[in-house]
Amino acid sequence: MFEHLANTIESVFASSLPMVVISCVVLASLRICYLYKNKKHFVFYQELFFLSFIIYILCLFQVVTFQDSSSLGGNNFVPFQEIFRYSFGSRLFLKNVFGNLLLFLPYGFFVGCYLKSEKPMEVFVLSAIASIAIESTQMVIGRVFDVDDILLNVLGGTLGFYCYYWMQKIGNLWPKVFHTTWFLNILSVVLLMLVITLI
Repeated sequence: MFEHLANTIESVFASSLPMVVISCVVLASLRICYLYKNKKHFVFYQELFFLSFIIYILCLFQVVTFQDSSSLGGNNFVPFQEIFRYSFGSRLFLKNVFGNLLLFLPYGFFVGCYLKSEKPMEVFVLSAIASIAIESTQMVIGRVFDVDDILLNVLGGTLGFYCYYWMQKIGNLWPKVFHTTWFLNILSVVLLMLVITLI
């Protein structure tokens, strides 16, 4: 199951790479011009965070519009019907449930961090809006609408918020040096180099 998930992520990233590279160059150049023209400070870790969110959205777009649908049926408007269509614990059950949860986990994390949310309701509502937009679009372009995907996406987004929330709580216990701009910039460079090496 995890091998299949890793292969799916690799496939999505490979097919998204041209769009991601072009978008990053365009957005980064525009952002740098904006900061320079308005005499604002360039904070590397913040800019990298926002760019990562955009890359995630682009890859999410790739997944929900171009990946072949594995559903055998049509649209599903009955809650929990698709979730329990497969045997509990089977590969297809895990792929459907965990796939949709993991798909929106970064969304909840990014939104929580971007809004500096203290309560999950904002992320819950925004995850629902994004997921409903995705499912409605899928129905229009010839894929299927599945209300269970919305439920699982919203749950994934909410779990992503709690990942952000608890990281903030734990981070507040760390020494102040770990919160300084220079340390976060260095950490961002190291993480970026690690990601580039893995690619």
